[in-house]
Amino acid sequence: MHWLWVIIVGSAVGAFAGAIMSPGQSRGWLGHIIAGVIGALLGEVLIGPIGPELAGMTVMPAAIGAIAVTLIMMLLIQWSRVR
Repeated sequence: MHWLWVIIVGSAVGAFAGAIMSPGQSRGWLGHIIAGVIGALLGEVLIGPIGPELAGMTVMPAAIGAIAVTLIMMLLIQWSRVR
């Protein structure tokens, strides 16, 4: 059940991070979900339990991780277009 909440919260955080980081450039809802879930998992593992918890998952590390993964994804896409 925890993984279901990781996917739900991660997708919401990913969509939010995508709206913050690149409001004019949509990566698609699937890209936001993947970036959010990967970022949420990485944020929880690397940062640890900080801040409020929602469905067994800490929100602050998930948001930081999702924003970081979205930023990296955005930079890689822009870098590949330049080449």
